[in-house]
Amino acid sequence: MSASWLVTGAGGMLGRDVMARLAGRDALGLDRSALDLTDAAAVAATVAGARPDVVVNCAAWTAVDDAETREGEALRINGGGASHLARACARAGAVLLHVSTDYVFAGDATAPYPENAPPGPRTAYGRTKLAGERAVRALLPRTGHVVRTAWLYGAGGANFVRTMIRLESAREHLDVVDDQRGQPTWTADLADRLVRLGEAALAGTAPAGYWHGTSAGHGTWCELARETFRLLGADPERVRATTSASYPRPAPRPAYSVLGHARWREAELAPIRDWRAALAEALPVLVAAERPSGARGRDMCGSAAWARPAPRGTKRHG
Repeated sequence: MSASWLVTGAGGMLGRDVMARLAGRDALGLDRSALDLTDAAAVAATVAGARPDVVVNCAAWTAVDDAETREGEALRINGGGASHLARACARAGAVLLHVSTDYVFAGDATAPYPENAPPGPRTAYGRTKLAGERAVRALLPRTGHVVRTAWLYGAGGANFVRTMIRLESAREHLDVVDDQRGQPTWTADLADRLVRLGEAALAGTAPAGYWHGTSAGHGTWCELARETFRLLGADPERVRATTSASYPRPAPRPAYSVLGHARWREAELAPIRDWRAALAEALPVLVAAERPSGARGRDMCGSAAWARPAPRGTKRHG
């Protein structure tokens, strides 16, 4: 008998790709309107009724800056919601794959964070996600898998790469942060690894614990923007390096968000490929999503923590 799956946060960027990866299988996807993770009774009833073998939790509060002044609200989702879901999975005997974040670390390392590195969040968002991690591991010591990821981009939502695609044709130059280093990760790649991890967990070959679901290699936001421009056939030098000091934000951004992937190899599972190779494959999909009818949508650059249209010498292309 094939496994049954339940995906929470299925309306989000990652959740959509997880559901696409599970196409043709026994999989139920629920977005925020269908399941409020802060409602313990609703979570318990939903999991009990669905009787899944594997639950993938893609639901989260991800507004990093807003969490600084609304930490209680963020905690209800990232901490309390994860706890409700883990408790329901414990009753149902289901494997839980809980998606977390690099923000649980301080972001000041000089070598990749291993899966067992001690956490030290510097933001309210990071603290709330760490609370969720700890709840999952405490309630599901044998079937709770925490999968940390970072720098996600995909076709199903607003993100840095889609913004760069949009602004390449709208601005002559962009100033982009070059002192934050991480691992750009395509949601389709992460979705594939989540499904593979769930299958391995059911087979007993992937022990519960912490996993890092990010691409191999690393780069800065500026390097990511330049590679996006290069793949679009544009001059990468139109992207100009700047520093984080140019973009003061309520929540400090990690300077170093590079995660290690040793556990995948220990479980004889392939970690995610290099970020540049993934971006080359992903870009046509993202271009199609960003420019379906020529609409540019909301310009996120002015409020983002990594890029800004240059104030001088700008012009609109096309």
